[in-house]
Amino acid sequence: MRDSQKKSSVDSKQTKPRRFIFLLLDKFTMLSFAGAIEPLRIANRVAGRTLYTWKLAGENAAEAVCSNGAAFRLDMGLDEIERDDTVLVCGGVEVQAASTKPVLNWLRREARRGVTIGGLCTASYTVAKAGLLDGKRATIHWENQDSFLEEFEDVRLTKSVFVVDGNRLSTAGGTASIDLMLKLIAQDHGEDLANTVADQLIYSSIRTDQDTQRLSIPTRIGVRHPKLSQVIQMMEQNIEDPISPASLATDVGMSTRQLERLFRRYLNRSPKRYYMELRLQKARNLLMQTDMSVINVALACGFASPSHFSKCYRAHYATTPYRERGSQGSGSVRLSI
Repeated sequence: MRDSQKKSSVDSKQTKPRRFIFLLLDKFTMLSFAGAIEPLRIANRVAGRTLYTWKLAGENAAEAVCSNGAAFRLDMGLDEIERDDTVLVCGGVEVQAASTKPVLNWLRREARRGVTIGGLCTASYTVAKAGLLDGKRATIHWENQDSFLEEFEDVRLTKSVFVVDGNRLSTAGGTASIDLMLKLIAQDHGEDLANTVADQLIYSSIRTDQDTQRLSIPTRIGVRHPKLSQVIQMMEQNIEDPISPASLATDVGMSTRQLERLFRRYLNRSPKRYYMELRLQKARNLLMQTDMSVINVALACGFASPSHFSKCYRAHYATTPYRERGSQGSGSVRLSI
């Protein structure tokens, strides 16, 4: 009798729909949100029964507006939820401003109760700001990685399209939400259902958490020269303490002149110029996405003085770092998608 009751209890738990709470931050990205909710709807239709339910939540409990201007009617505010719910925070542009104290406090409270919590798109910032990713692996859109690394040193940031670390989830934005949801569906109800959902989405290449969100260097720059790719990788990994072209050449077993010719042939610029552009790109990201002072941005990007940084920045972007910061608004995290 006890075995029968135990089996009945397990069966009941397995058939209970899993509920997702989508916390829609102000100016969230529709693509990431749609990529997360649509696989759930399709899974229900394919299975012929309700495997998943969901509610839309927001700080004002009435309406949330995404970055393209579309408005969504909310089902709830920052109310207490069930312990076996899964919260997915949906972020987008200006995520710092959208990560308000009420939102952060609500996330902390639900986390203490054992709720699974994830961040889609830039909302990994929100989850990290609540202190819920400390010591955890996580990811965020590649454009926001530099600023994230500066602010959250205790988070083990990766370049994966999505990450599942215990009861913490994160995605890089865009279609990465689809990959995460397909993984969750496969865990809940098997690979066959997840593959069927992918087919319904015309999603032919399902990515795993081992896939990175950016293209490989050869694919990204359209060049398949192994030594050139190696040098560029070294440059990208050493922004704060730049390596001289001579040392880079030595490290890959060629002369400085050979390295110069390689860059001129494939990238139409010198190694020094290419390296400078990488550093300035990171500087621009930090200026637009963080509250770091201009001098700290300069130091983080390998410039010895603010004046040299400002001169190089103006030459490349036709504006000064101070004007760039002012035009964006302090600490306003943006997203390109």
